[in-house]
Amino acid sequence: MTLLTVDDLHKSFGGVMAARDVTFTVASGEMLAVIGPNGAGKSTVFNMVGGQLTPDRGKVLLDGQDITRASPQKRFRRGVGRTFQVAQTFLSMSAAENVQMALISCNRQSNGLWAPARDRHRDKAVELLSRVGMEEAADTPCSALAYGDVKRVELAIALAGQPKLLLMDEPTAGMAPRERATLMDLTASIAESQGIGVLFTEHDMDVVFGHAARVLVLLRGQIIASGTPDEVRRDEQVKRAYLGDEHALERPKGMTPA
Repeated sequence: MTLLTVDDLHKSFGGVMAARDVTFTVASGEMLAVIGPNGAGKSTVFNMVGGQLTPDRGKVLLDGQDITRASPQKRFRRGVGRTFQVAQTFLSMSAAENVQMALISCNRQSNGLWAPARDRHRDKAVELLSRVGMEEAADTPCSALAYGDVKRVELAIALAGQPKLLLMDEPTAGMAPRERATLMDLTASIAESQGIGVLFTEHDMDVVFGHAARVLVLLRGQIIASGTPDEVRRDEQVKRAYLGDEHALERPKGMTPA
């Protein structure tokens, strides 16, 4: 079932066309990767889907509902979750408290919060941490966690909003290779079991071709290829365009394009 429909998005900054004729879909339970060289328009497209940017033209539909001009907050409440390239957590708070804060926000309990929040949604927060393998660290401050574990806490925070669509901006940035595989394996499992559509940008080609069901390739703001990882890997236009290196998508394991 189609969850996200992006139709004919355009965006320019001054005389620079950052996105042109961008059209794609994401199905429930599907993981779609958006790749391309630096300056290809990935962040622009990603932020138009997330609500940080408003397109000059085109539409973004979630479950058939137009969210093109909805704020990020409204999109969150309609079922759009997000993680960031640099993990967004309160480092002085425990893992559970971070998730509790997200649950308090989701339940619109942040206004007039006079009573201590420590016990609010505690059980639900621990349950979400358990889903990402972080239950034993529930009472550990995020400042004391390894970065890969902080990224898993951030995933639990995103899941607090019961998202239909999860946006992940370079989810494995700053992580060791083994941590990258663990995080993306976990994300794929959750997406499949809960029917969550995942749209992610990524520079690590091992992550992209190892976890995406489909890959979208951007160059100068336009889609130049779309298909399964194998189809995109074999695409001659992609090989020529991606960093100008015909072997850029066939690197040995562990090597990541700059």
